[in-house]
Amino acid sequence: MQRHTKMLRFGVALAAACALWGAPAASASERLVYVSVGETARAPIGWVEFCNDTPKECAGGPSAPRDVVLTPKAWKDLTRVNKWANDSISPVTDLDHWGVVEKWSYPDDGKGDCEDYVLLKRRTLIQAGWPREALLITVVRDKRGDGHAVLTVKTDKGDYILDNQEEQILLWSETGYRFVKRQSQSDPNVWVSLGDPRPAINTASAR
Repeated sequence: MQRHTKMLRFGVALAAACALWGAPAASASERLVYVSVGETARAPIGWVEFCNDTPKECAGGPSAPRDVVLTPKAWKDLTRVNKWANDSISPVTDLDHWGVVEKWSYPDDGKGDCEDYVLLKRRTLIQAGWPREALLITVVRDKRGDGHAVLTVKTDKGDYILDNQEEQILLWSETGYRFVKRQSQSDPNVWVSLGDPRPAINTASAR
């Protein structure tokens, strides 16, 4: 009887774990799994100038939002791309790199700051077949209160963050950051606020 009870408890626990992995988050925890999206916000000047310099990278119109199904293979690929980009790029501020406070660009010379890491990860994943609508450049305030850029990956398990300041891929609510704004899923040139009423600041820190 005691063994039967233990087996029953194990079965319940296993079923709960499988449900957590295989189904969307319950509504009670949705606020922690998915960041709250607000009104339309002004696009960062770095993104605007990046689009002016490389218009083909910002081409295309509105599209239907899409989330990635976070299978074990997808998680493995995401982890690999995040680690590869973080290990491949040497951190440097835009001021030291380009002589200006803010410049978004692909770090094809092996150097860049936070938004350049984000652009590289986003491009690499899109080239690998990931939907653009699930890969959103995001402006946050880091743990020191400085402006910082990360890549939000929209999945059926929540909003996960690829970050050059953190080796692990974390759920947005586990980062310790204040989320300011990000690209809209329906249009990369439209930005939306994320519930922080304070104005965003430059994202010029290298690391």
